[in-house]
Amino acid sequence: MTGWYAERTPDRSAKAVIAVTLLALLLVAAVPVALLAGVVMMMLGHVAGGLALSGGSILAAVVAVAVAGMSGMRHLRKLLSGRSFRIVQLDSSQYTDVAEPQGSGYANVVQLDRGEYTEGR
Repeated sequence: MTGWYAERTPDRSAKAVIAVTLLALLLVAAVPVALLAGVVMMMLGHVAGGLALSGGSILAAVVAVAVAGMSGMRHLRKLLSGRSFRIVQLDSSQYTDVAEPQGSGYANVVQLDRGEYTEGR
């Protein structure tokens, strides 16, 4: 049980990806509030400040989403290329127990022997 739990806890990079993603979500959720505050500032006469607040909030949200996306993709690539998934590649000798279909409903089918198979790589 302890081995399973140790494998399931997120490592440092996973925690960083989660933190950056939560920051991006928080900044995206704050954009409408910042836009409303910018409009109120512009109505009160602070046009430059209102535009700066609106533009800054949008820019911060876009940057946070981009960083979260890049770090998430990098973490996903690291997971897939690492040894966290136990994938075993079979060679041709390990396919001997798989039965091939004997007949089919098609008229012009050529049956091949195992020696006539070619790899498509």
